[in-house]
Amino acid sequence: MAAPPQRWPLAPRELDEPHPSRLREDHPERAEILARHAEALREGSPGYLDPSSGLFVLSAGFLAKRGFCCTRGCRHCPYVT
Repeated sequence: MAAPPQRWPLAPRELDEPHPSRLREDHPERAEILARHAEALREGSPGYLDPSSGLFVLSAGFLAKRGFCCTRGCRHCPYVT
């Protein structure tokens, strides 16, 4: 049986603060995205629906519990520095 992957260290920022390369300060829907993400974090939900595309976006809380970065460019990746 394979050993579980080692947990990665989290980036030095709060889970509700996305890295600027993943959500720009001037993004037209930034406020709505951050509000939906904050709600997902409060509720312990794995994510939320993106306001423009309707796609499901994983929350930083869910990604942090997973323990490692998948390198797919997640908007709320808690590992990217």
